[in-house]
Formats: sequence, structure tokens, C-alpha cells
Amino acid sequence: CTVDAAGLRLHGEADRHLRAPAEIARLLHRHPEAVARAREVAATCRFDIGELRYQYPDETERPGETAQAALERLTWAAAATRWRTGLPDDVAAQLRHELALIRQMDYAPYFLTVNTIVRRARDMGILCQGRGSAANSAVCYALGITSIDPVRSGLLFERFISAERREPPDIDVDFEHERREEVIQWVYSHYGRERAALCATVMRYRPRGAVREVGKVMGLPEDVTGALAAQVWGWGGEDVGEQHVEALNLNMADRRLRLTLNLARELVGFPRQLGTHPGGFVLTRDRLDELVPIRPAAMEGRTVIEWDKDDADTLGFMKVDVLGLGMLGCLRRAFDLIREHRGRSYDLAAIPPEDGETYAMIQKADTVGTFQVESRAQMAMLPRMKPRIFYDLVIQVAIVRPGPIQGDMVHPYLRRREGLEPVSFPTPELERVLGKTLGVPLFQEQAMQVAIACAGFTPGEADQLRRGMATFKVTGGVSAFKDKLVGGMVARGYARDFAERTFSQIEGFGSYGFPESHAASFALIAYASCWVKRHHPDAFLCALLNSQPMGFYAPAQLVRDAREHGVEVRPLCVNASAWDCTMEGGAVRLGLRMVAGLGEADGECVVRARGIFPYRSVEEVQRRSGISGKAMQALAAADAFAALGLGRRDAMWAVRGLHDAPLPLFAAAERGSNSIRMPEAQEEPVALASLPEGGEVVADYRAVGLSLRKHPLAFLRGELSRDRMVTCADLSGTRSGRRVTAAGLVLVRQKPGSAKGVMFLTIEDETGVANVIVWPALFERQRALILAAGMMAVRGRVQTEDGVTHLIAEHLSDLTPLLDSVGGRDAALRLRHGRGDEARTGSGPDARTLRVPTRDFK
Repeated sequence: CTVDAAGLRLHGEADRHLRAPAEIARLLHRHPEAVARAREVAATCRFDIGELRYQYPDETERPGETAQAALERLTWAAAATRWRTGLPDDVAAQLRHELALIRQMDYAPYFLTVNTIVRRARDMGILCQGRGSAANSAVCYALGITSIDPVRSGLLFERFISAERREPPDIDVDFEHERREEVIQWVYSHYGRERAALCATVMRYRPRGAVREVGKVMGLPEDVTGALAAQVWGWGGEDVGEQHVEALNLNMADRRLRLTLNLARELVGFPRQLGTHPGGFVLTRDRLDELVPIRPAAMEGRTVIEWDKDDADTLGFMKVDVLGLGMLGCLRRAFDLIREHRGRSYDLAAIPPEDGETYAMIQKADTVGTFQVESRAQMAMLPRMKPRIFYDLVIQVAIVRPGPIQGDMVHPYLRRREGLEPVSFPTPELERVLGKTLGVPLFQEQAMQVAIACAGFTPGEADQLRRGMATFKVTGGVSAFKDKLVGGMVARGYARDFAERTFSQIEGFGSYGFPESHAASFALIAYASCWVKRHHPDAFLCALLNSQPMGFYAPAQLVRDAREHGVEVRPLCVNASAWDCTMEGGAVRLGLRMVAGLGEADGECVVRARGIFPYRSVEEVQRRSGISGKAMQALAAADAFAALGLGRRDAMWAVRGLHDAPLPLFAAAERGSNSIRMPEAQEEPVALASLPEGGEVVADYRAVGLSLRKHPLAFLRGELSRDRMVTCADLSGTRSGRRVTAAGLVLVRQKPGSAKGVMFLTIEDETGVANVIVWPALFERQRALILAAGMMAVRGRVQTEDGVTHLIAEHLSDLTPLLDSVGGRDAALRLRHGRGDEARTGSGPDARTLRVPTRDFK
């Protein structure tokens, strides 16, 4: 309820706060025995949180075998398979070292549990891969939990497990996003719901939600709170300021509005509700519900404890992260398609390594739809990095991150890679640690290795340094190591200024240092996605469309990119489309899943009823499939009846003339009735005017999210050219520094925290895409337009560097009203007259606003 309507109901909450002892004594002065008794009860409460003892689940398979013995047996057996040509001496030494530390820390049951879950997932045909610090472990690699050889990559095991830290290891395993729930439910059933539950997570107020909820309480209209919330970019600490209120023409002198903004700022960061961790399982041998309450989660079939992951870490409880990754599901679908249509079997381990054609594609930033290297920032870096081998890709994944950017590591690395700056190392030890990254520390493990090799840190102390790096923004944790690191380096012969510069660089990582093991795991998936895109673009597109939503790009951009690579894409068809998108020879057929408003159950009914006998009429589709009139309308709007000789409008008219199947009661009554039914009145045939070509495109976007016809801007090029607006393709050939104006649909908005307020836009026209940079001052001046426009014109200066072109915006114009006119246009008229205003025909009901999906990344 609102504050105005709360009345006396607020008084019931007035006493809900902790009181000082003196206040308690005053309130209970007539009952001193109550205070004395409370002291007695408090004195008996001597429980210490350290008394809780966690017990790992039993995972041994042989009677009498210890968990450590089982782990060693499985590890050495699996190692013989991993290294088929013989186990190298350094690998055997690393395995012995790890197994000894695991024995010392009594962590064997944990490794066995993760191994059990991963093996079960693979038995279910679910693609999975461990990542994060677990990739530092040769034991995890041998068991097949991870896919990166840590010995060959020189990864540091103490980043994963440390005797000094004495905390349980944390293994993150990514599973196919859409099938992860199968793994989660198997864990529940295998271990029992009284011994397995997901961690909670504390969900806190963010600026948008705070403004909306406080506005409701203060009685502000919903359109006002919605407009205020829309002024906030992302989920971070940005508040709604007075300038944003003024941009909406609201009056800051209004007391309710002022109170709303002030109270919303106070609420930001305050706990709002208890949610569910995305996949952090706590598993125990004894009953978990005797330690912490277990309750149903919001999602059906899940249960959750009331502790979050930090609580579990503090208590030393084992946690296994069962996470979802959309690209793994996409790759599994692509591998299935390749096996079905090409007769070749692949998985992450079987993809040909170091493929030259794949790296050539990556160097050209031809990476739309791939994993990790598909963002505009990555695409801008790829032509400069020019990855040629797998480790280059590991660096590429890690370098476009806030840590290296804010730590001023990106440009020195690129200069050294391009030969513009010499690479030198004061000592051989430093060369061994930083040689792979040309003397620039890019990874957390390198910071740890510098501390060990150059400053005399023990592996455990180095891990404490790493943990300090992860929290120094809040606690200043790294600063506590400055004297030890600088002093240790000076004592070993390094110049003090060099030692202090090294520490400053490590400190610059802040909470953004990227583990090399994590980068390597992601780089493997990135390479796999690029390889499939290069060698099987049709299977890649088909798998991507069946995995939506995921990634930076909407289906319209994915289809356009694939067609530019020679992939034939065929339209939706009630007689040819399955529910999923499918491959027909070398072409991709859009599936019924693309139809807006069509449920999977109805789509499967259409496919199942069709069988091997094609439909011959709209009426037959409904009669044989039994789907509802609403589902039939969705198919007609998507132009799925074109194979029956019906245009979109004719199909929609025919669907309107159908009747839903009668309810069973009335159907039975009709069958049992002897009465004579009067024939229905016959309507005269209706000749419907066909949609303008622009109307067809608008209808495609509305019903399918993409069009295989023309691009929307093809119908507007007359006006745009008349106003001297260049195409996106023209920008790449424009001299750097020249001022031009370009227009396009807004595809992506990005405002990374490391960009210091800079916004990056991606716009698209019929010739391609363009990258736009919006400086903070311009963003604040034109915030409302930038956040809302579906199509915009950008006037600015062309900037070209290392083959990458950007348009530095100086002024933006909202062209959404012009985009809205596409539905009434015909390309033939436009071409004949050469003027867009003469090409406008009566728009009618099908020329409503065109909305192209825009992806905002905070």
C-alpha cells in the first residue's frame, strides 16, 4: 500500500529494532527477574560456529576402499588414456604432487563427487567442461573434468588448492544451458533432498528496482516511475540524478518526487529477498537439514538452504557449481547436425587443433555468433592481436577485460607484440614467469608466480596475495603485501623502482584479474565455435537459432551473417518446417520455433499430424493438427502458408473464417443428433490487396524476428541518400578524420564499467554494421534518445586504426518515426521514382511500428 493509505498499520512495525541494554532495563523496570533470566540464558549459549563439522558424501565404489585410494586408482587409469603415447615424467610428477596434497587436505571425496556428476552427465549425452581454477589441476584433466592440460600450459596448482589456505576446492562445471536442469534433478535424486540443496543468494536493491518500488509507495504514477527507471543504465551504482529528472520535464520541487529519489538512493545495496544460487550445490554425507533449514525454491523441483555461498565457504562446506553455458548446447547441436548430415563425429577434444583457416577468419574479426570473441570490443582487438595459435586466443579472451584495461596492460602488450617496444627481462626467473605474455602480467597466476619466483613468497602466501587482489577495492587487501613483495624483490637483486612498478601493476588488477586457467577453458570453447563456423557455417547457424536466446546478436543478424557466408536460408513452411530449424542439404530451413506466439506443443502437433502427407489447405492444417485458432493466426502472420499458394493476408483471412473445434460435450451432441442442420451461408470470394513489400518486411520482423526479404533500410535509402547519409559499408573506405553522417537500426548498446562512461553502439543498415563511440558528455546530453531510439542517424568523425573503423559520435538524431513508415513502402516504387516520399502508399493496419530486437549489455 502507499504511504498515504498506510495509516495506523505502520505502528505495528515501529518497535522492530534492537534496543540498547539501558533501554531494555527501562522498559522492563517492573520485571527485573526477566532481565536476570535473559542474562542466564545468554550465558548458557556457548555454541561456536567452528563446532560444525562437514562430512563429504561417500563416493567409493569398492567395499573397504578409501576415498583417497579410489581417487588414485581412477586418476592413474584415466591418465593412461589421456596420454596414450606414454605418461611424461613432468606430468607424473605433477600428478603425484597433487595427489599428495589432496591426501594431506582430505579432499579426495570432493574430487570423486565432481567426477561422478561429470560422468553421469556424459552418460546422458550432455556436453560439459570444468573451468575456473580447476583447470590448474592435472588430476581434473586426467579424469576428464577439464579439457586444458595444466602441465603443458604451465598453470599453477596452488591457485586451486593451497595448504596454507585450508579451504575446500571450488570446481565450476559448465553444462549445456537447456539440459542443466536434468543434471540438477539427477543430483537431487542421487544424493537425496535431505543431503543436497542449492545455496541461497542475497538479492539486493539496484537503482532501477529501488526507484520503481519507492515510487509505488510514494504514490507516483507508474508511467513516471517507469520513465525514471528507464533513465538508469545497467544494474550498477548509477542513480537517477536531477539532470535525468529535468530531461523528463519533471519538477524536482515536487516533494514526493524528491523523497522518492532520496529514499531510492538509500535503498540501493540493501537486501531485498533471498534468491537461489545459479548452480551452487552443497552435498553432505549426514543430513544437511539437521544443520540448516531447507526450503522450496521459487522454481518448481528445486530446494535451497538459507545460507549463501560465502556462508558455505566460511564453514568449509563443499560446494559444486553446476552451471549452464549456452554455447555448449549450441556446439552439441552443431556436432549432432554434422554427424547426421556429413557423417563425421566431433567433440571438444576431437576438433582439429591449430587450424589455419579458422585463425585467418578470427584475425579478420569474422566472429559473429561465436563464443567470447563476438563482442564489438573483441572484434576491434582481433585485427590487432591477429591470433595465430591457441595461446594467442587465451590472451585474446583475457585481455579485453576490465583488469588489463584498467591496469594499463593492453597497450604495452600490443606494442611489444607488434615490435614497437622492446621486450626485456631483468632476470631469468622473471622471463620464465612473464615470457609467454611478453613481460606484461595478464593473469592472476602470473602475479602469484612473480611473488614466488622473484620475492620469495610461499605458494600459500602467493594465494593470499591473489585473494587480496580480488578484494582490494573494498578492503585494500593487496596493500598489506607491498612491503613483503617489494622488499623480497629488492633482496633478490631487483631495482626498487622496478619492484614498486611491478607491485603497482599487480595492484592495478583490482578485482578484475582474469585467471589463466579460466581464460584457457573459455578459449577452447571459443576456438571450437570458430572452427565450426568456418568449416560448417550451415550447421553453426542452425544450432545457433535452436539455442536462442544467447550471445550478442539476435536471429536477424545471425541469419544475415550466414547468408553473407553463402548459407542458403529457407523460409518457414507449414509443409517443410520442423519445430527446430533443420538442415536441408546445404541449406537451413527456419523452424516453427521462430514463430512468435506459437507454443512448442502446437508446433509439434503441426509436424506430427503432417507426417509424410503434406497439407493442402488452411482448413486441413487445423483439422488434422487440432491446434487452436490463436496458433493458426500465429502461423498465418509468419507467412507459413505460402507453400499452399496463399499470401500472408489471404492466409490470415482464411484463418479468420475457421472455427475452433467444438468442445467434446457439444461435439458428441452433434454426432448423436438426428436433427437436420441448416447449411451455413456461403460468402462471396474476397479479393484482398497484397501487402507492399515494406509491409511484408515489417510483418516478418513482427512475427518471426527477421526477414529473408529486403533489409528495412533498403526502403529508406532514397531519403537517407538525399540527406547525404552514407552507408555503413562506406565508412570502411572513408578517410580517417573525415566527418560524415550514417544511419542504421540500433542492434547493441554497451557501456562497460571499465570504459569510464563511454557507450558503444552497433548500428546496421542494408550494407552492413558500423561501430559507434559515444563519449560521456554526449551520452548525458542525449541519454533519452540513445536509450530509446530504434533507428538513429549518427553525425561524427571517422576513426580508422589497424583496419578497425569507428564512428566517433558528435550528434545523434532519432529516426524511429522514419522507420515506422517502412510498412507502407514498396521497393519497386522507390526504385522507379527515386524519392522515398513518393513511394509511400496507404499503410493500413500492417504498417505498424517496426521494432528490431536490440540487445543491451550493462
